[in-house]
Amino acid sequence: MPVTAAQAKDVAFVGPLGGLLLSVVRPHGPMHIVRAIKWYRDLDRLGLTLPFFLVHDLGLLYAAPADEVNIGPRAGAEPILARMGRGEARAGQTTAPVAALHASYVSIVLEIAESEASAKARALRLGDDLITVILARMLGSLATLIVGGSPATPGTRAGYRATLPLDPELARALDEQLPALFQVMARTFEVAMLDGVTRTKLHLLTLADALDIDTLRLLGMLGPASSAAGALAHVDLLAALASPSANDIVRFSLELLPSVLETKRTRASGTSSSDGYAGLGARGSLDSMVLTELAWDPEEFARRFLDQEILYYTREQAPEEARRLHYFLIDASASMRGERQVFARGLAIALGKKLQLAGEEVWMRFFDSRLYDVQRPRPGQLPASYLLGFKGERGRNPARVFAQLATEIALVRTREQKDPVIHLITHAALHVPRPLVAEVTKAAHLYGIFILPSGGRLNLDYLDLLEGHSVIDHATLRKKAERAAAATKIVDDAAAMSLRPGALLSAGVGARRG
Repeated sequence: MPVTAAQAKDVAFVGPLGGLLLSVVRPHGPMHIVRAIKWYRDLDRLGLTLPFFLVHDLGLLYAAPADEVNIGPRAGAEPILARMGRGEARAGQTTAPVAALHASYVSIVLEIAESEASAKARALRLGDDLITVILARMLGSLATLIVGGSPATPGTRAGYRATLPLDPELARALDEQLPALFQVMARTFEVAMLDGVTRTKLHLLTLADALDIDTLRLLGMLGPASSAAGALAHVDLLAALASPSANDIVRFSLELLPSVLETKRTRASGTSSSDGYAGLGARGSLDSMVLTELAWDPEEFARRFLDQEILYYTREQAPEEARRLHYFLIDASASMRGERQVFARGLAIALGKKLQLAGEEVWMRFFDSRLYDVQRPRPGQLPASYLLGFKGERGRNPARVFAQLATEIALVRTREQKDPVIHLITHAALHVPRPLVAEVTKAAHLYGIFILPSGGRLNLDYLDLLEGHSVIDHATLRKKAERAAAATKIVDDAAAMSLRPGALLSAGVGARRG
């Protein structure tokens, strides 16, 4: 699409798009540039100011299959770069000629493209959120170095905002227009980034090689989404990739998921009465609408319809049963560090996914001395990034937690007409006053999964109030095969029993593990 006169005067358009003359990854399809614009805008929302060409090139190395891109300088770039001379000196250093900086950049891109991490990431076909987080992790320090500067070196800013439109037409005849667009304005920012990439080459390549492919695979399988939106969701993903213990949780989860992913949702047929009306209600089909509702003028009728004030004839029927809600309560206190944390979060991921595949609604929540915000994922997605990266640092106060839980669970049952099934995953020393546990069990079905310390015993006075419980001892946690077998049995038994609340867990679930 030829650039219009108005666009040629808009630095927010010409600035990032003209900078693509420096890019060396050339995609075959127009939709790749739309994805690159989304990464570019999302990184700006995270506070990372980067040139579009850099986001475009490195992002496509992880997002586009190798046969859908070509790597090499764009036509017409070399003569323009040769005329630009040297970049600005930074921190007392003499900057190399721009053409030499660009040649060094090409070699870095080629090296990343040939890396094992890049090849594996392309095979996973990662979503845009994950690509954005990969770029933020790789380029965050570079953006801080160039834009933020230092006491000895002032920062260099872009001079335009990241507001490119998400339009695939931008890719049409783009190569022919890039030389002219590039020369419309000074390219100090882009050259400073080329210089920064060259000077931090080893750091950049190290981050590229250190990318945790297992974590990306898990997030791709489960859906990285959480209840947070936009930049906050990216923050959760960054925390997951930066968490030292995340890799252990990921590996344990990947051990459990193959059998979990075989779960299929069961469907049932239903019947409803087909004769006679019994009264009036605010729900119904169009053929049962009270005819006098059509007397309203169109605007008022539309308002009443949107506000669910339209009256319908209703049929006599039995009250609907409350919908089941699986409420995971995961201990994040200091007592759950190390192997206990790995087991608890990996188990939560596996059991939560199994229940979702069975068509159940799942909520996730952490606690230590308080209850943290509840995560309400969409059907089919778990807040995997939240589960991997969450840190709780507020001590322990089980009485306070269960007092708040009792109130909130009662509200869930009353206001949302849901039947809560609480899966409590904690250590064996969670001493909660018995009356508080009894209050929770009045409004919810409560299952406990207790992880013992080395040489510990389970001695809690409220176990008889639970629908059932499982115990994992320290020896089981230390053995990979036994740990996976114990978790798989808990997942299968807890899922089977919780799908029909009220039934006691089988003797195997209540038995000591290991």
